[in-house]
Amino acid sequence: MDETMNETARTPPFAPFEWLLSGRYLRARRREGFISVIAGFSFLGIMLGVATLIIVMAVMNGFRKELLDKILGLNGHLFVQPLESPLTDWKDVAERISQIQGVRLAAPVVDGQGMGSSPFDAAGVFMRGMRASDLNNLTAIADNLKEGSLEGFDEGQGVVIGRGLADKLSLHAGDRITLISSPGASKGASASKGTAPRIKPFRIAAVFEIGMSEYDASLVLMPLPEAQAYFDRRDDVSSIEVFTDSPDQIDAFRKTVLEAAGRPVFLVDWRQRNSTFFNALQVQRNVMFVILTLIVLVAALNIVSGLIMLVADKGKDIAILRTMGASQGSIMRIFLITGASIGVVGTLVGFLVGILISHNIEAIRQLLSWITNTDLFPEKLYFLSKLPAEVAIGETAAVVIMALSLSFLATLYPSWRAARLDPVDALRYG
Repeated sequence: MDETMNETARTPPFAPFEWLLSGRYLRARRREGFISVIAGFSFLGIMLGVATLIIVMAVMNGFRKELLDKILGLNGHLFVQPLESPLTDWKDVAERISQIQGVRLAAPVVDGQGMGSSPFDAAGVFMRGMRASDLNNLTAIADNLKEGSLEGFDEGQGVVIGRGLADKLSLHAGDRITLISSPGASKGASASKGTAPRIKPFRIAAVFEIGMSEYDASLVLMPLPEAQAYFDRRDDVSSIEVFTDSPDQIDAFRKTVLEAAGRPVFLVDWRQRNSTFFNALQVQRNVMFVILTLIVLVAALNIVSGLIMLVADKGKDIAILRTMGASQGSIMRIFLITGASIGVVGTLVGFLVGILISHNIEAIRQLLSWITNTDLFPEKLYFLSKLPAEVAIGETAAVVIMALSLSFLATLYPSWRAARLDPVDALRYG
């Protein structure tokens, strides 16, 4: 008997019998059913918490990436605006800036607001004049034409409009849209009370769709010479939009662009123009992460309560194991394995569920929309036509590590309490 006890005392950590007992404790009998229910809820809580965290982070990442790609694909990364005098020398300035290494396009533009109308309807529009060569290099437009083409854009009076605007006005390529400038946008014709808006029909050369409702429903692209004449800016432009190869490193281009401009200019980058929007998105993302982390924390606390009840229920078993020679370390490891198994399996299942849903989020959205007969992702509200999701490896790994860490920490106190249980008291009062 002494030899058996000595052999048991020398049992290496995480021996087979420790795993065997942990497995038996996880398969609770009928009289321990409540403990089994707590373990089940702990598993579901961790699984749902991990899966939800992965899905939400993926969707938020997808939102940021899609919006960033579409905003930066259509708008410049750095805006060069005139100081002291109008940009009448825009050709030379744009040419010098385009020679900077890392700058892929320097596009002079003329911007204005107004209204577009047809015999069927009317809508507010944002008009932008661009050169045909610059528009062809703007892949967000050139690669997403649904009707017509950009051939001969600089010639005649053809304009390019978004699919949303075309649908609202019931227009197609080849039809005519009447553009009405806002008061004060151009000198227009003299009127007895101020300045009358300029009204002019234009042929629709092409229709584009980039998948961002804000642009598809309001943007009208005009040839630069036509826009200059329409807004009475025959010699100057509103600004020069600079597109770079590295939008996130835009600060590195400021000094070289200022030097290349060769004249007083004011620079505004894309982060400044969209700071409110992207800051709000980041705050929302952080808040969602904290809130959903609480789900995992609550599930981990369920592991604590479940193990404490299991330790109390297995007091006699622990006492018998101790009298047979099991060390305090063995007892602690048995309950560590029991609790950690719930957390590890729940985390892994949650990881798989989260990855699976993230990669099929748009199909799931369409299915739920069809079942409920509601629009679960309004394009006008979220600016995007599809629900995006992008799983970031680093963030996903952080979620998994966090869940595993919380699950492990939750088992320490109950396991320590089981190891410190006095065998004599357990047998006497158990």
